[in-house]
Amino acid sequence: MRNCIIAQSGGPTVAINASLAGVISENITGHFFDTVYGSLNGITGILDGRVLNLSEISSSQNDFIDTLKVTPAMYLGSCRHKLPAISENSEEYKKIFSFFDEFEIDTFFYIGGNDSMDTVLKLSDYARKIGSDVKVIGIPKTIDNDLIGTDHTPGFGSAAKYIASSIREIAHDTYIYPVKSVTIVEVMGRDAGWLTAASALARNEYSAAPHLIYLPEKPFDIEAFIEDVQKLLKTNNSVVVAVSEGIRDKDGNYISASGTVTDNFGHQQLSGAGKALEGIIADRLGIKVRSVEVNILQRCASHLASLTDLDESMEQGRKAHLLSQAGESGVMVVLKRTSDDPYLTETDCLDIHKIANEVKSVPTDWINPEGNDVNEKMLTYLRPLITGEPKVRYENGLPVYLSVEHLTSHII
Repeated sequence: MRNCIIAQSGGPTVAINASLAGVISENITGHFFDTVYGSLNGITGILDGRVLNLSEISSSQNDFIDTLKVTPAMYLGSCRHKLPAISENSEEYKKIFSFFDEFEIDTFFYIGGNDSMDTVLKLSDYARKIGSDVKVIGIPKTIDNDLIGTDHTPGFGSAAKYIASSIREIAHDTYIYPVKSVTIVEVMGRDAGWLTAASALARNEYSAAPHLIYLPEKPFDIEAFIEDVQKLLKTNNSVVVAVSEGIRDKDGNYISASGTVTDNFGHQQLSGAGKALEGIIADRLGIKVRSVEVNILQRCASHLASLTDLDESMEQGRKAHLLSQAGESGVMVVLKRTSDDPYLTETDCLDIHKIANEVKSVPTDWINPEGNDVNEKMLTYLRPLITGEPKVRYENGLPVYLSVEHLTSHII
């Protein structure tokens, strides 16, 4: 028997630990690997030799798997480390595969989003290049829901549930005063508007909020936006607007771009779309207006998690383990929807070369012609993803999660 190692990368979600729990629990059942290791802070933990023995931890703690499933963020910590191109610098690759040899690693599981799948691609390509038997398998996660090849990503359903719930609560807040007002809610989403689109789920029989929804998939026209708001104010005291942080004009310029600051993967750092629109409405219409930036709160809001999301995330972790047993490498676990009503899915895998560095956008035919709302196709897609509530244990009125002392004890 050989061993495996798991790492997590990118931004946190409510469901990423459920996928980790899926891999561990499948190994407890099948005993395929002698030891399951966890790399702290993504691929950097392997480079720095910082690992946990997850097999030992899971066997020594009661209810470890169940509690891990509902614990938010990353139990193993994260990083945003971009591996260089193999042709430019192979030193990090040699160090990583030397670690694999030392720890007798059969499979490396990497749980993450788009940038993490770039790492899966590079490591699997390098393994093939040097003739290594180490398997590299990607397990998806991202609240942005922008990984192609899969129906939706772990973490998205819970974040969508949080956004829809928050928008409904914001609407209740705005309805109490009989005055004309506009509330602009800025939602995360640089290139894809999935999370902002989920705000439409907030609507019910007595509230049409959000009254307007703007996604980066359609060019944003400021004059048309003002006209949309003015028209609604004729029949509503309060107008609630949901807008993606990544909205851009017809020339492709971000409304919310803040200078030229970029992250390690070259992504422009965005902020301020809601604040910019707040200023425009205040100046042009002269009415009460405020903006709310829903920045990171939805990423780790386990108190509003979707049970469907957690169950599917855990199942994708299990599937990754089974793919390793079958000898697969250079693939990512994907979810296929086989029915909307009843809602049914099945797990599969796809070649990582067809996924990495690509972005899944909202289909334009799921957006109305005016570009200020989504239609029933989007709602049919979204509704099943937010259903169900997981059981979370509470102490003194607060949820109980696994300790992450192993992350906080490492000070740089």
